Amino acid sequence: MLLLPLLLLVVILPGGDNKDMFQWPTSYHIIPIWTFANSSWAQNQGSGWLDDLQIQGWDSDLGTTIFLKSWSKGNFSDEEMTELQDPFGVYFIGFTRVVQDHVSEFQVEYPFVIQVIAGCELHSGEAIGSSLRGALGGLDFVRIQNDSCVPAPNSGSRGQKFCALMTQYQGTSNIIERLLSETCPRYLLGVLDAGKAELQKQVKPEAWLSSNTTPGPGHLLLVCHVSGFYPKPVWVMWMRGEQEQPGTQQGDIMPNADWTWYLRVTLDVAAGEAAGLSCRLKYSSLGEQDIILYWGHPASISLILVAIIVPSLILSICLALWFWRCW
Repeated sequence: MLLLPLLLLVVILPGGDNKDMFQWPTSYHIIPIWTFANSSWAQNQGSGWLDDLQIQGWDSDLGTTIFLKSWSKGNFSDEEMTELQDPFGVYFIGFTRVVQDHVSEFQVEYPFVIQVIAGCELHSGEAIGSSLRGALGGLDFVRIQNDSCVPAPNSGSRGQKFCALMTQYQGTSNIIERLLSETCPRYLLGVLDAGKAELQKQVKPEAWLSSNTTPGPGHLLLVCHVSGFYPKPVWVMWMRGEQEQPGTQQGDIMPNADWTWYLRVTLDVAAGEAAGLSCRLKYSSLGEQDIILYWGHPASISLILVAIIVPSLILSICLALWFWRCW
């Protein structure tokens, strides 16, 4: 019974036969999370991911999958998804009850969280690996790979007990492994094909500069903002001439609401040394034309636009007046 929810988490993956594979992204994973506050209250959440792009969620109240994109079902029909979701919801609840029944056996104290990540990766259209990992309170607990259960090094007796329990459900374990190694790659190929147009889009970034004072007196924190780009890989660096500044600090690349990305890159400098610095941005859709923003010239882009737009506007007005007089 302990493994049935994990089985249903994998069964929900649709199948597909399309071999037309592009290189990005290359993995699909489902991430279910159970939060246990006490013996009578628990909450479950779930999501599905292509690399670091979420394409599915889970409505724990209704027991249904939330498809965040029109192509998130791959090549599964609505009827097929419904047939899978009903038992999936039942076993999601069942797993909660089973865990609560085994709390004392595994010497777990409330509150605690169980996290699972299961999925597969592809390379050149072929599966190169599938795995299922379980964590307790954010620490690795067990890993299921190649039809075997391996306790995490720091899981102690808990991981060993869980793997021993799995031997009683060898048939279920075999099904899980087959679904991970066969069904998951087929689904990944299908959903990549269904979402190819959106996944392969190219959105050019926008960039701007700002500054903040730092705790140190007489210092500035120069900030280079890059936003609205897709896909994710980007190179941003503070420069002095052609020299990269070693103090450049890059933050995490964060998602925007429209499926593009945002990045914040900073440099802590003495206020008197800020002149002559620039932020340089390289991105695939820009080709060889890097974006370079010079510190101390925040209006440079605006001035260029004014230099282009104002003469055109004046010319248009003059032509309009000339035609009006001639008319």
